[in-house]
Amino acid sequence: MKKKRIFVSISVFFIVLIFVIVWANCRIKDVAESFISDNTQLLPKVKTGLLLGAGKYMENGGINEYFSKRIQAAVTLYESGNIRYILVSGDNSTQNYNEPLDMKNSLLEHGVPEHKIILDYAGFRTFDSVIRAKEIFGQDSFIVISQKFHNERAVYIARNYGIAAFGYNADEVTSYIGFMTNVREIFAKVKVFIDTVFDTKPKFLGKKIIIQ
Repeated sequence: MKKKRIFVSISVFFIVLIFVIVWANCRIKDVAESFISDNTQLLPKVKTGLLLGAGKYMENGGINEYFSKRIQAAVTLYESGNIRYILVSGDNSTQNYNEPLDMKNSLLEHGVPEHKIILDYAGFRTFDSVIRAKEIFGQDSFIVISQKFHNERAVYIARNYGIAAFGYNADEVTSYIGFMTNVREIFAKVKVFIDTVFDTKPKFLGKKIIIQ
């Protein structure tokens, strides 16, 4: 009898867990769907694009496709006139790892003027990048630049915090790495609701740097 109760309890736990995961992912997709696109003509013209960070290199030394495809998307969005500035937000938690600077250098190589690029070195995760774009850089509306799965989460976070955010979808990564990233994203979308419940704050805020 005791074993049966344990089995029932475990079964109920996993059923609830699966329900929460499915609900969270569907909810975020539904809310964000009408605000994201891979067509620049379907997006508004705003001051700033928020380019979400990615490491430039893979462990094997090759170029990270997430990095290169986000750079190309940012350049396309800038050249289309949808944005006038690119706020690059990423991780610079160690001396030898600097997502914002690597992305800036790549944007410069693609012809984006340096004075049009602003760096946020404290975008340690998507939540931080989105909230800091408003609280530190004074942006109440922006276009997030990343892959679709990532944009869905970022736009949902922004909209939940009263930011008029949109998303421009970079090309997807179809390799094994892309598959594993999408698997992790399933749980990352659940984390969004945990952050909401516990009123999570960014790791760092600090002095305001308003984009004029």
